[in-house]
Amino acid sequence: MNLTETLLLDAGVWVAAKDSSDRYFDVARALVLDSARGLAALDLTLYETANVVGARWRQPEVAKELSRTIAARCGEHLLPVDTALVSSALDVVVEHGLTAYDAAYVAAARRHGWTLVSTDVADLVSRGLAVAPDAADYP
Repeated sequence: MNLTETLLLDAGVWVAAKDSSDRYFDVARALVLDSARGLAALDLTLYETANVVGARWRQPEVAKELSRTIAARCGEHLLPVDTALVSSALDVVVEHGLTAYDAAYVAAARRHGWTLVSTDVADLVSRGLAVAPDAADYP
């Protein structure tokens, strides 16, 4: 998979950047903090990260800060999930047997010609639908 200028980070990458015990912590943090990189996210990423960091970890203030970081880093590339994306995602669901959430990331990356970066090795990276954070860490 060729890397594109804009990297679509799924929720797992954003969460990994906050979790020092995550195997991708260092590289995810570097991706998130590198202001020279073009990053994108889906609006559902805000909910997914809030669910993990705010609800599961019980760190709502950290989740709020992460939400602000995602919005600031992605700017105009913080994409709303609309009916066209849902339709495309459902095609990916059928094609690859993914959840609608994972499929939305794949569909968005395809639509915009972006590289999807994910910590989901089993469902996305192993199938060639995304690259792991360490594969996206290029100078």
